[in-house]
Amino acid sequence: MQDSTLQYLRLVIVGHVDHGKSTLIGRLFFDTDSLPEEKVQEVRDICEAMGKDMEFAYVMDHLEEERDQGITIDTSQTFFKGNNREYVIIDAPGHTAFTKNMITGASQAEAAILIVDASEGVQEQTRRHAYILSLLGLSQVVVVINKMDQENYARDRFESVKKDTLEFLTKIGIEPTYVIPISAKEGDQIAKPMENMTWYDGPTVLSALDSFKNTLDRSSGSLRMPVQDIYKVKSKRIIAGRVECGTVRADQEIMVLPSRDRSRVVSVEEFGNPEKVEAMSGESTGIVIADPHFIDRGNIITDPSDPPLVTRKIKANLFWMAPNPLKKGDRLPLKLSVQEVICTVEKIVRRVDSSTLEMLEEDASEIQNREVGELELAFDKDMIVDDFNRTPELGRFIIEKDLDTAGGGIITQLEG
Repeated sequence: MQDSTLQYLRLVIVGHVDHGKSTLIGRLFFDTDSLPEEKVQEVRDICEAMGKDMEFAYVMDHLEEERDQGITIDTSQTFFKGNNREYVIIDAPGHTAFTKNMITGASQAEAAILIVDASEGVQEQTRRHAYILSLLGLSQVVVVINKMDQENYARDRFESVKKDTLEFLTKIGIEPTYVIPISAKEGDQIAKPMENMTWYDGPTVLSALDSFKNTLDRSSGSLRMPVQDIYKVKSKRIIAGRVECGTVRADQEIMVLPSRDRSRVVSVEEFGNPEKVEAMSGESTGIVIADPHFIDRGNIITDPSDPPLVTRKIKANLFWMAPNPLKKGDRLPLKLSVQEVICTVEKIVRRVDSSTLEMLEEDASEIQNREVGELELAFDKDMIVDDFNRTPELGRFIIEKDLDTAGGGIITQLEG
């Protein structure tokens, strides 16, 4: 049985500050009846007291305020209901925090909405956030041209901003599935068509999202299960982890990397479900193997006939977020799935401005804040890596500096 989490589609919403992200999220909640009526009434009362019409951005602001007061509302992962499934919005308040959240938390996103103000058009953060979408390999993208009400719903303005946006996205390898004119404030084209833009005959935002696929379902691929922990329950040693690709079944032959030791799955464990015999891609599970003594946290359980690569070198694209530059020769902690290692920056092939895409320097000595670098990295020990397009969790990493996330990227070339 497939994990119920796959009924959700994980969505990230990105764009320049003040282009209407909070308003769009609030409108999605409101138009899909995803908030309790008492919450909606509280926001109405706030707006009325301020002498304003219903302001949907206040929905997010109100939830964030409650979170800050210790009330259990997680505004980094909030839910709304579509026509045929639910959605998890992966979000973070503030553009600086958001950039880091995109690299770390939003790496699990399956789709994205890129929001662009119809009046301002493509801005610096629009380009930077779009670049990060490209860096994360997200292919299911909706572009929404927001605040069309401020442009009198003019088709020529929509076409102009659409053209500029598509020109930039083409340069970074993003081909959006849809480009939709909207007014998040007024509700145009969010959950239902409106009469203000009869010249537009495409989908609403909600129907566009409903057309996307749950990309986390990779059950037909070769087994990839990172080991998160090992628990001793009575006489059993239960190996816990999330199946990132493939399926793990009772009586299945497995290989454990990096040791390459082989074993057999004795049972698949799930509390309260003694009949469970398999776990599929997307499921967090526990397994018992015949010889558990050679396995440890950070190992990868895999299909013996098709294992990922064990290596000490990679080539990668890295988005750098720390105030101090990353320099050639730096040695810093790198985290990839459940694996941790010290990596050395052996070469900075080139550095690129993440907003303009201008190539700044080849064979560089350092990467500055908010630049992207093409790097050659060496590890102090064996690491298990995979093609990003095949198993994103084994092809995506973060680098830490001073105990904080300083950069994130994807592996572009595997080296044995």
